[in-house]
Amino acid sequence: MDFAQADALNQAIRLLSLRHRARAATLLAPLGLHPGQEALLLELDRTGPRIQAQLSEALGCEPPSVTLMVRKLEASGHVRRTQARGDKRASVVELTAAGKALADRVKQLWSALAEETVRGLPAATVADLPGVLAAMTANVDTRRRPVRGKDA
Repeated sequence: MDFAQADALNQAIRLLSLRHRARAATLLAPLGLHPGQEALLLELDRTGPRIQAQLSEALGCEPPSVTLMVRKLEASGHVRRTQARGDKRASVVELTAAGKALADRVKQLWSALAEETVRGLPAATVADLPGVLAAMTANVDTRRRPVRGKDA
């Protein structure tokens, strides 16, 4: 890939990321949420109670970031923490009834944001986007272990 194409691709990805996050922040603010907190709420809604380390892995965040999000969501009454059975160092996080109601509102907002983001694109392109973006994310994921070939 030549530099001009690489630059155009990298700039497009950067701008989409920045603008999507800014738009999400604008939509989340009236709900009292900051970007990232919605992902934690949705993860708990999808999976049920999780240990904070599991949330960190699922969200692709550092543990201190998850701890801060959990503290803020706990203070607002949207999640509760309990001690994990068999591991006094681990906390299990779960949605409260208020957190479940907020997650439902976030789902509506998230659907609207997705529709806004892909407006005007062909349906086939929209259908392919999650897989394409997931592959691109995996390509630059610094958390993954290097793949070693037979000759490595």
